[in-house]
Amino acid sequence: MVVNLEASRHTHARPSTGPRSARHPHRQRSAQAGNCIAIGLLNNMAGSAFKATERQFVSLLDAASGGLPIHVSFYALPGLTDTEAGGEHFASHYAPMDELLGKQLDGLIVTGREPRAPSLRDEPYWDSFTQVLEWARKNTFSSVWSCLAAHAAVLHMDGIDRRRSSEKNFGVFASATTGHHPLTGGLPSSFHVPHSRWNGIDLDDLVKRGYTVLSRVTGNGVDAFAKEDGSLFVFFQGHLEYDTDTLMREYRRDVGRYIRREVDSYPLLPLNYFHPATESALRLLQEKASHFRRVSVLHELAAAVEETKLANTWHESAVRLYRNWLNEIAARKSAFLLASGLPAGQLAAR
Repeated sequence: MVVNLEASRHTHARPSTGPRSARHPHRQRSAQAGNCIAIGLLNNMAGSAFKATERQFVSLLDAASGGLPIHVSFYALPGLTDTEAGGEHFASHYAPMDELLGKQLDGLIVTGREPRAPSLRDEPYWDSFTQVLEWARKNTFSSVWSCLAAHAAVLHMDGIDRRRSSEKNFGVFASATTGHHPLTGGLPSSFHVPHSRWNGIDLDDLVKRGYTVLSRVTGNGVDAFAKEDGSLFVFFQGHLEYDTDTLMREYRRDVGRYIRREVDSYPLLPLNYFHPATESALRLLQEKASHFRRVSVLHELAAAVEETKLANTWHESAVRLYRNWLNEIAARKSAFLLASGLPAGQLAAR
């Protein structure tokens, strides 16, 4: 495993107190740091998704590293409790946001979470989130903002509001690259991406404010986009990090919410995901549940989906895209160290 994980929050470096370059804090980095890419994961998920999200991103970084040494450290916004995040693991491995704001990292990944308020600006973490975004401009070479984090980021950066769809964008969609960009190099012209969202960002809003659209989903607008703003900000509305069975688990969760009368509408089946025979069985269960909201439906659903064979059609493209991202960070870091008169080391992933 090329990825080295931060062993404990207690081993995180303390905030630095030395002088910084007014132009870019990375000017103070040591030559020794040139041989490793330091990535921070700001994990905002809750419940069972917290550990799953951490594992998914770490696994993806490991697969994408191509031999490039990577060090991953973990952070959380204020307000995320041990209970929400999985107890002891969170307490022992995640550092508070204040520690992140006192460091410089080569790259940062910020996850989303289910919204609690109608407006993102009313979310309890909004002020903390925007502090992290402003920090990322000057303290990273590049950052990734996933799903809801992407929506919140462009709202803060350029006042771009997300728009709610009439139906949930849920399933595996064909995404097409748009033009040439280092982040999409080596990708096929069309590749698969899982999506799970009600809201999206309008293409015209992004273009008007200087964003580069990297890929588009047929019938569902923008997939990935980027913007240079002190650092390279990369945004994903989809979830390339997802495991093969993540959409299935989300579907089961949402059916459970319907059965328990937490929501009024039965969830849509994920598109282009289940085998047709499994889809037929699940539609029969939906009809049954619409007449009788009984827990027994959940047992039948579990049996139906556990027997189906799922295919991960996005992993190869996910690895390619994240390898491109790591290579872009490595190139920017090497150029900066060279300009600073420091040895850049071997910072090119294969």
